[in-house]
Amino acid sequence: MPDLNKTYLFRMTHIENIPHILQYGITHSNSANANPNFVPIGDHSLITTRNSAMLQNGRQLGEYIPFYFAVRSPMLYVVQNGFNMVAPTPAENIVYCVTSVQKIIDFELDFVFTNGHAVDRFPFQFSRLDINNLDTILDWNAINARYWRDDNDLDMKRRKEAEFLVSGDIPINAILGYVVYNENSKVKIINYGVDAAKVQIKSEFYF
Repeated sequence: MPDLNKTYLFRMTHIENIPHILQYGITHSNSANANPNFVPIGDHSLITTRNSAMLQNGRQLGEYIPFYFAVRSPMLYVVQNGFNMVAPTPAENIVYCVTSVQKIIDFELDFVFTNGHAVDRFPFQFSRLDINNLDTILDWNAINARYWRDDNDLDMKRRKEAEFLVSGDIPINAILGYVVYNENSKVKIINYGVDAAKVQIKSEFYF
């Protein structure tokens, strides 16, 4: 059985969204507390696709806030480098908001998770009932791999991008900490009001 307290979840956001997160938590775009000045990162066409994609439970994928199970995702690579018509975002402007599966459960938030990218060749979807089988459902070797190009395993990238999808807003107290790229980023979010003890610099989490 996995240790759900140590099964961490990572949500990337632009550093300028941190003040709103400190006040309202991580909010969904349809929330009454949604950030009117939200600074997006990522592929806008993919966001549009996600908003209309239907999950196996009959709900739209866009109703959920997505997290990854690890850092250095293919999405981060695109965001930092500006591929797929995405404007590049410097690493020091990207913050990981970190929580855990257990913390999401403790706050009684509704969630589902997938064993691969939730849009790319639509993966299997799992619920709270499956959470104690995470170790066998997910491909942790792919998830934790630093690189995902393998001519002998063309499905590796999809499996690496397994997602944990949370329905509704996520309270600020559910966030365990924040990871940033450098000292400049750390100083900036501390000045926003983040507890310094909850900030870690991990340049290796970026490209």
